[in-house]
Amino acid sequence: MAHRGPDDSGCFYDSPTGLGLSFRRLSIIDLSPAGHQPMDSASGRYTIVFNGEVYNFEEIRRELGTGYKWRGHSDTEVMLEAVERWGLEAAVRRFVGMFAFALWDSQEKRLFLVRDRLGIKPLYYGFANGDFVFASELKAIQEYPQFEPKIDREALTLFMRHSYVPAPHCIYQGISKLPPGHILELKSPYKKPELLCYWSASEIAKTGLDSRLKSDDRDLVALLEEKLSDAIRLRMIADVPLGAFLSGGVDSSTVVALMQAQSSRPVKTFTIGFYEDRYNEASHAKRVAQHLGTDHTELYLTAGQTLDVIPLLARTYDEPFADSSQIPTYLVSKLARDQVTVSLSGDGGDELFGGYGRYFRTRAIWNSVKWAPMPVRRMAGRLIHLLPPSGFDRAYSWLNPVIPRAKRLSSVGDKAYKFAQFLDSPDVDAIYVQALSYWTPSAIVLDSRDPETVTRFIHDSSWLHNMEERMMLTDLVNYLPDDILVKVDRASMAVSLEARVPLIDHRLVEFTWKLPLHLKIRNGVSKWILRQVLYKYVPQELIERPKMGFGVPIDSWLRGPLREWAEDLLSAESLGQHGFLNVKAIRQKWVEHLAGAQNWHHLLWVVLMFQDWFLKSFSCTTSYQGAS
Repeated sequence: MAHRGPDDSGCFYDSPTGLGLSFRRLSIIDLSPAGHQPMDSASGRYTIVFNGEVYNFEEIRRELGTGYKWRGHSDTEVMLEAVERWGLEAAVRRFVGMFAFALWDSQEKRLFLVRDRLGIKPLYYGFANGDFVFASELKAIQEYPQFEPKIDREALTLFMRHSYVPAPHCIYQGISKLPPGHILELKSPYKKPELLCYWSASEIAKTGLDSRLKSDDRDLVALLEEKLSDAIRLRMIADVPLGAFLSGGVDSSTVVALMQAQSSRPVKTFTIGFYEDRYNEASHAKRVAQHLGTDHTELYLTAGQTLDVIPLLARTYDEPFADSSQIPTYLVSKLARDQVTVSLSGDGGDELFGGYGRYFRTRAIWNSVKWAPMPVRRMAGRLIHLLPPSGFDRAYSWLNPVIPRAKRLSSVGDKAYKFAQFLDSPDVDAIYVQALSYWTPSAIVLDSRDPETVTRFIHDSSWLHNMEERMMLTDLVNYLPDDILVKVDRASMAVSLEARVPLIDHRLVEFTWKLPLHLKIRNGVSKWILRQVLYKYVPQELIERPKMGFGVPIDSWLRGPLREWAEDLLSAESLGQHGFLNVKAIRQKWVEHLAGAQNWHHLLWVVLMFQDWFLKSFSCTTSYQGAS
């Protein structure tokens, strides 16, 4: 995995136990050989391989005192000494950062795997013909001689519903993702690992509800700014060049504004632009960068440059992964890597401050349909389908001139058809599950088995009586680590760039759950309190516009430059070779999309990402033999 660590490598092997550790290093803190891994503790008891950063290592180092003779100034060495002094769990609870690491205790002959609280860094583990294996990415496990890749039908079912595979599931049988905020202990390779949860977002939310902050708005805005500034300050510590992604939206603009406020030189910022207006945010980012005085780099991409990324996706993500913003995320990471080794990103703001439009839509939909009997709702859904999505789009275009710019919608026809699906939902939780779903698994996966992961979480969060907070917590625990952070980690590390996400500093997460909801969503405005911090640095008129997202025009590409590639993957022969998918249902969606009758690109992209991954992972020329 040299892409994750191009600067150094090392191995450790304990012959009596058969325990092996290997590591590739991206040097960020202490570039000298004193930061080499695997690293032994001073006593020799512990050996670690560690992916990520512990940002408060200097504070911990001071707390450990002067009695220890430091060999270098890496955070890895501080972590080992903290474990020696306080024990693993107590040490981990002190760490502020993003991390996935393996720790070998040679005295007790125990292996520990640890993942950070929010799931920023990945960690897979499982058994391959009886051998315990673990890695940051599946491609390492795939190289293990005893590993026999077989697709897990439950994981595939979840992927078709969500467009990602939720933890702890993995696309391969016998392999799992270590959940965020957990420590795994392996006492013997012949025993089942034990899991300990040391931090839980649900528990943090419960604690926050019991200790709501009651200060006035001005004081809480100031307190948020202070905590944000500290989180960003810590993530600006690096011995290599550093910058930030800038889209011009609330989250990234806030991060960059507070970076620039704490920097003695212009912060390097990076934006990619598209020539298709409905996907282009580069002009907005440029205006924010000019106002803040950053050293700004923008690159406008042609369709050809963007399409060149698609053949790389299956290898980059290891599992099927179908968030199409994976493409621009890779491209902006590649752009940044030409100048910096670390880049800060604004991810996490939507989950913490109520930023997703689906929070508003879910409430609006439920309020508009809950009074109607189910037969009436179903009749309304059938009426919507009498007009094709393009008809809704044309009708809405006539109204555009009289609608305020900030309230205009895009893809109205697609939204109307999505609304028709919601009409079948019996309660607000079911509406939100539908909002988070792509395919209905029973319609596409043969013999589908749909574990209640996200669905069960929403149900189990019923103690959160406010539906917006329930949706935000659901996304914080599921969508953020399994989609957003997967996207950012794999795309950035594919080009050997470290992406840091200050908005989900766990201390900041704990603080935001103490804030009353009206500070996050007020009078139909999302991220209200975060905006108040931002507007101290950037004029409101540079920020206020409809939320765009970070996408690419997959719908038109599938009818144009991607058509031949997609047709190969969606042919009856290709779809049928592994025996997992309903060929007829997919082919029907493909035909309708090509004809322009309906826009099915979201559903088709999910299938295409599975198909492309499958063919590259198994290189099949005959029927797949691993289905179960």
